[in-house]
Amino acid sequence: MSRSTDTATLRVTLLGTGTSTGVPVIGCSCRVCRSSDPRDRRTRCACYIEANGLGILIDTGPDFRQQALREGIRRLDAVLYTHHHFDHVAGIDDLRPFFFENSRPIPCYAPPNTARVLYRMFSYIFADGTYPGVPRLHLHAVEGPFEITSRYGDAARLRVEPIEVLHGQLPMYGYRIGHFAYLTDASQLPESSYERLQDLDVLVLDALRERPHPTHFSIDEAIQVARRIGARQTYFIHMTHDVLHAEVDARLPEGINLAYDGLQFTCRLTTS
Repeated sequence: MSRSTDTATLRVTLLGTGTSTGVPVIGCSCRVCRSSDPRDRRTRCACYIEANGLGILIDTGPDFRQQALREGIRRLDAVLYTHHHFDHVAGIDDLRPFFFENSRPIPCYAPPNTARVLYRMFSYIFADGTYPGVPRLHLHAVEGPFEITSRYGDAARLRVEPIEVLHGQLPMYGYRIGHFAYLTDASQLPESSYERLQDLDVLVLDALRERPHPTHFSIDEAIQVARRIGARQTYFIHMTHDVLHAEVDARLPEGINLAYDGLQFTCRLTTS
């Protein structure tokens, strides 16, 4: 996937919309895991953004390889990490093919606590780097807005704003680009983050299941957060096999829907 987009818009592809086990769950025969609706087949959460000619990935979960093949992703200028849990980072080594035709390093941006864990988890990439063929990744701990530039030699640039969220007791990031925001694995938003999420075209938000959970928004909690933020459209992600797409989506308020793997949409990148 390497399509040109209007300089005033960004294109988003939700690569995966499932929780840490994925759906169907191994060994499970519940009605969701047996569903023939393709929207009930959920790989682990990740997101690909095309804007200003750049290709940006949010998280590299264990399903990233099949997601990239499915969507035909060909360009990658940067990776944004939300946090260091396995289902969001385990596919990092599958970034290697992006160096076959372009040897320039890929910058990876993460919250400081996540950057420290990634450095330890993948020391053969970030600390050692002597093994031939490892992906050439440059890890950056960020604490405020930053700018992504092209690794393909053109003049493309893009501003990214980290949004602080809590995943249980774990501080982590969502990200805002233009009038789009992506908030996975969230159970609480600081007041300051609400202030930075105004005037969104699309909000992508964690909504694990209908029953409460200590580290994720339930669907009812996510509805309340979505209403407070007031995006023109909200899509829920990170759903478990407790959520049958057709039934739950039909009950959601106007302007709020369940996402599904491969969902694509566009948002304004600028106000002009």
